[in-house]
Amino acid sequence: MKGFMEEFKKFIARGNVMDMAVGVIIGGAFSAIVTSLVEDIISPLLGIFGGMNFDKIVISLGGEASLGIGKFITAIINFLIIAFVLFSIIKAVNKMQEIVKKPEEEAEAAPTTKMCPYCKSEISIEATRCPHCTSQL
Repeated sequence: MKGFMEEFKKFIARGNVMDMAVGVIIGGAFSAIVTSLVEDIISPLLGIFGGMNFDKIVISLGGEASLGIGKFITAIINFLIIAFVLFSIIKAVNKMQEIVKKPEEEAEAAPTTKMCPYCKSEISIEATRCPHCTSQL
């Protein structure tokens, strides 16, 4: 049991798990903001053009049963806004990663060896004397 708990502690302490936990918490808070934006600002503004608030659109099926079409439309608007924001964030992160990788790739592309002009052996680019033929470079 002690080994299991130690392994569990290592798993929890890993950076990826902590990053994911922070992401979930921030995502929940962001979802609340977007929900408020849609319900309190966008839906009433769209209601001006449609004559009513989307949340009030209901199809009665008879008796107490009804379909909350307006709430479903609001949920779709929430989803689209969250998806657009996440897409924008991921696109920006990918762009930043490309910018950071380019200088690294250019540094890696620089040659590290050269040919000895006398014996045609491959030697370090920083060498001043060939280790094969001992010629001065």
